[in-house]
Amino acid sequence: MYQEMVQSEILVTLTHSYEEDPFQYVTVPKPVLDSSLMRLAMAELRNDGYLEEQVRGVVRLTPRGYEKLRKN
Repeated sequence: MYQEMVQSEILVTLTHSYEEDPFQYVTVPKPVLDSSLMRLAMAELRNDGYLEEQVRGVVRLTPRGYEKLRKN
């Protein structure tokens, strides 16, 4: 349950960041990034084309990812 809350919080943060500036990257906090479940979720989003990673832990939504999250 905690993991779902953390993942939701990250996605909300990424959505807000995208709405402010679609080209801005967000740094995921190290404790969150160290979670294997979060890394897996981020990898799935990246593989589906919803998330772009500049370097490990520095991410932003793609336009496709923003549209997917907005519809949910």
